[in-house]
Amino acid sequence: MENTTEKESYYNDLEKMSVNELLTNINQEDQTVPEAVRKSIPQIEALVKITVERMEEGGRLFYIGAGTSGRLGILDASECPPTFGVPFDWIVGLIAGGDTAIRKAVEFAEDDKRQAWKDLSEHGINNKDVVLGIAASGSTPYVIGGLEAANEAGVTTGCLVCNANTPMAEIAKFPIEVITGPEFVTGSTRMKAGTAQKLVLNMLSTSVMIKLGRVKGNKMVDMQLTNTKLFNRGTRIIMEETGVNQEKANELLEKYGSVRKAIEYMLHL
Repeated sequence: MENTTEKESYYNDLEKMSVNELLTNINQEDQTVPEAVRKSIPQIEALVKITVERMEEGGRLFYIGAGTSGRLGILDASECPPTFGVPFDWIVGLIAGGDTAIRKAVEFAEDDKRQAWKDLSEHGINNKDVVLGIAASGSTPYVIGGLEAANEAGVTTGCLVCNANTPMAEIAKFPIEVITGPEFVTGSTRMKAGTAQKLVLNMLSTSVMIKLGRVKGNKMVDMQLTNTKLFNRGTRIIMEETGVNQEKANELLEKYGSVRKAIEYMLHL
């Protein structure tokens, strides 16, 4: 395994750069990330398809990771219920060290190979589910142990890594390898690798939710109406989809509490 995410930065003497030079060079490196993701679309597609199949059978999607990778999984999982109106246990993010590690690093938590399966077991993990291990290095023990145990239990496994030929990609049935190369600050994988992981997680969860019918046209018709901004967005969607005026759209949304139900009512009149 060649650990390119830990290789020496292409840039040196960072402390001698002007602010403009720092920003320009970071931006230049960031522009390489979408191309690295594009090359991995066939791998992402395979994981999306199997995840849709499993979730149609009643399965769930679990993310497991440590540090930045774990936090990105939790972020993506937590945004799906308000965006797509799905239950909070459809997509679940787990991080080495537990919820404390979301804000503050927990020493050596990622080195425990047995803990991920214990964390998954608390959610009643079963063979209808999908587990996606996330780690830039592709060698995090917490994630490796979780994937190995999941395979033994007949659970569908995937991984999202930023190095080639990693232990995680060897273990996972559906590996996604986005090779982002050296970081601007040597080894700081919260940068390009983290950006790549965020992009892939966006693609994965959004595509899965669309294929599960949680979007109509290009609209979030199942979003949770948890604030004024979202209520106003829901009103606009109803107006666009049905042709009613704002007053009527507001009335329908108040009555049904759901953009989808309001639209379905109008379309079936």
